[in-house]
Amino acid sequence: MPSKKIVKKKPPSKADAVQTALRYLNNAKETLSKSPIEDNRYQDEKYVREASGIAYLAGLIAIEGWLVERSLWTEKHTRSIEGYKEVIHKHPQFKHLNNYLNIVYEDLHLFGYYAGATGTAVIKEGLQNVKNIIELIRKN
Repeated sequence: MPSKKIVKKKPPSKADAVQTALRYLNNAKETLSKSPIEDNRYQDEKYVREASGIAYLAGLIAIEGWLVERSLWTEKHTRSIEGYKEVIHKHPQFKHLNNYLNIVYEDLHLFGYYAGATGTAVIKEGLQNVKNIIELIRKN
């Protein structure tokens, strides 16, 4: 049986991508609020993992809007974190975007989602940098 090719959906516009990213970020914060905090740690790893994944996607969706607006969106660039970094790196005036993405990738995707980190400082830093990505893209 031949394998199916997965086709990534291109955002219709930067504005749509930003709106969707904000919705994802709000959903992540709502999910995270379900976990009690004790001694600077979220007490329910399930909610932290879920919220981290959703927030990470919010950052990527916003970046996809940036790519669409500049006619840089390709399926190749949106298949991996390296693809996003590669295209952003070609635009040095957006080095802050690359820095924010690195923090979001590490804090939310690697630590929060994969490793199940529950430290509030790490997760909050990741969420703040998703917000930074969205704001930077909205303004540019």
